[in-house]
Amino acid sequence: VSHPDVHWNLSPAVLIPIAAYAGVYLWRFRAARAEEGGRGAGWPQLAAFGAAVLVLLAAVASPIDGLGEDYLFSAHMVQHVLLGDIAPLLVLLALSRVIMRPATRRLIAVERRLGRLAHPVTFIAVWLGLIYLWHIPALYDAALESPALHALEHASFFAAGLAVWWPLVQPVPMRRRLTGLAPFAYIGGAKAGLGLLGLYLAWSGSAIYDHYESVPRIWGLSAVSDQNVGGAIMMVEQSIVLVIAFCVLFVRMLAQSEEEERRRERLEEERRR
Repeated sequence: VSHPDVHWNLSPAVLIPIAAYAGVYLWRFRAARAEEGGRGAGWPQLAAFGAAVLVLLAAVASPIDGLGEDYLFSAHMVQHVLLGDIAPLLVLLALSRVIMRPATRRLIAVERRLGRLAHPVTFIAVWLGLIYLWHIPALYDAALESPALHALEHASFFAAGLAVWWPLVQPVPMRRRLTGLAPFAYIGGAKAGLGLLGLYLAWSGSAIYDHYESVPRIWGLSAVSDQNVGGAIMMVEQSIVLVIAFCVLFVRMLAQSEEEERRRERLEEERRR
């Protein structure tokens, strides 16, 4: 097979959750605008929301879904990257403290109940644990054969993405915050941990997943070369996101340093008076 049967997945099971998310978000966005104006919900949040919806649709409704399920491991990897990394980040960036206000007390209560588990290290463990778990060949192949299990896999990847990005974005401030150079070590450790899986897949010399040995081959890709491409996609995406995250964190650190310096100068001026 040289030309795959590509199609969009417009089933209600796919579109209804995204529509529900969009409806709830827009309701809270309008309420936040009414409460605090642009400070509570401005164009950056709205742009992130729009991008999040587009990424989610690309992941689960576009032909990427069918290509990944019926033909290519590499297309499935693209889907997982969108669902497990990019979409969760955009969803969190679309939030603000005002938008999150109705859920703030509940989230703080949950954090208190978790105690020491409400720590950035736990979030990395959840991220890596869920992703590595679903890449075990038996589970991976089973998810491709069972729609319910496949949906659970996708939900797990999305939850893992929310977990790993939460301590950095913090729509609701955490008690155990990352300070100083800790954010760099945090995201560097997370991306390096997943990059090892990409490295293994990119250089593997045999097909790991039985499902992709039985599907029709397209575009001249063997099961092994397709798997290598998928691993390379994971490594490249993680590297690009890591570099961007480092740049943003560096700029944020400089801005915080400047703000602290201004505060010290104001305090010194007040003391002199």
